[in-house]
Amino acid sequence: MKIAVPVKENQQIDDHFGHCAFYQIFTINDQQEITSMEAMDAPEGCGCKSNIAEIFEQKGIKVMLAGGIGTGAINTLGAHGIEVLRNCQGNAAEQVKQYLAGTLKDGGNTCQTHDHEHVCSHNH
Repeated sequence: MKIAVPVKENQQIDDHFGHCAFYQIFTINDQQEITSMEAMDAPEGCGCKSNIAEIFEQKGIKVMLAGGIGTGAINTLGAHGIEVLRNCQGNAAEQVKQYLAGTLKDGGNTCQTHDHEHVCSHNH
């Protein structure tokens, strides 16, 4: 299994998946352990308008741990077989470990609307 996490340069989860610096891709073995990590550049533009869902699906990604993310992006990722957990924060690897341990839960908040500057309606 593979897990994608939108991150900033310091390996902290980005507050908005569509504007992250890059994605950290974690490969997980059958024992629920991280076996490798790779950085993947984020495509240009807002995440919901990019081809990131198709790229994730081709790479075998099944889960994305996100900070802020809109409903449109969640629906697009879901249509490609990718589960999204929202409102994740902190170090990407630590959040993946919590997910694997079953202690990380979906935060339940999404970006409801975007204006032309792509400002989210949720608190950062």
